[in-house]
Amino acid sequence: MRSDVEIRSATDTDLAVLISTFGDEDFFVDRLARQHGGRGILLTAWLHDKPVGDVYLWLEQADEPEVREHLPGVPLLNHVEVHPEHRNRTVGTQLVSTAEKLLAQQGYEQVALAVRIDNLDAHRLYLRLGYETWPHPPVVCMYEVRLADGSRKRCPETCYMMVKPLRDNSA
Repeated sequence: MRSDVEIRSATDTDLAVLISTFGDEDFFVDRLARQHGGRGILLTAWLHDKPVGDVYLWLEQADEPEVREHLPGVPLLNHVEVHPEHRNRTVGTQLVSTAEKLLAQQGYEQVALAVRIDNLDAHRLYLRLGYETWPHPPVVCMYEVRLADGSRKRCPETCYMMVKPLRDNSA
């Protein structure tokens, strides 16, 4: 693991640089607001004072009915993102590991995430990190995009749900 990467919760003062680095203003504004409301945690990875990755720990009830039914109260890792120039350098693994440790310290026993069924690289990574694909059908997850006219549109993507126990990460 790279020791020069710092992972910490995002702050309001990080907003402008996160947006300039990754785009997706709506996402970062929304996740910081949720963090302020105690509904999640936006973790960010920094290398020499520049953001190189992020992940959101979704602590609210899941949007998808199947997830609420089969994984009630289980936090979700949402939007694991690493800047293209820093991929395949353990940044994503460090973000996920830090998120898991934080959740275990808060008393959660497992964590889940959704990965698009066509994202084979991410699926392999999560299997390598100890996640297992749940025994239920894939889930249709909705995400929002901003259109050229400024309006927003909700779009579906079919995802595998993956789950990992956290009891070994509490130390």
